[in-house]
Amino acid sequence: MAVLKRADVTEKLKSLDGWTLSGDTIRKEFVFQDFPEAVLFVSALVPGAEDADHHPDIEIHYKKVVLVYSTHSEGGITEKDIDGAAMADMVADSLPHLEEFGDG
Repeated sequence: MAVLKRADVTEKLKSLDGWTLSGDTIRKEFVFQDFPEAVLFVSALVPGAEDADHHPDIEIHYKKVVLVYSTHSEGGITEKDIDGAAMADMVADSLPHLEEFGDG
């Protein structure tokens, strides 16, 4: 899968709420009401990530979850990352009580 040009990534991010370009990655911080809700979100990501055989880097900080996507085998951002971000947003939207924030 080809690495997307920076301009293409920037354009695609316009359709993804709160995702930002950070070097050769895209990232978003999700904020939940509490730790169990944050872990529920991460657990809900697993089936889609496994089906796509593409997994984000994940940080959990109490009620905050930071997702970072990059296609390491390609050395940058690909359509797989954009698709993963969209899937993560759909999972987040399906959970109750979600508060979303941008970069921190």
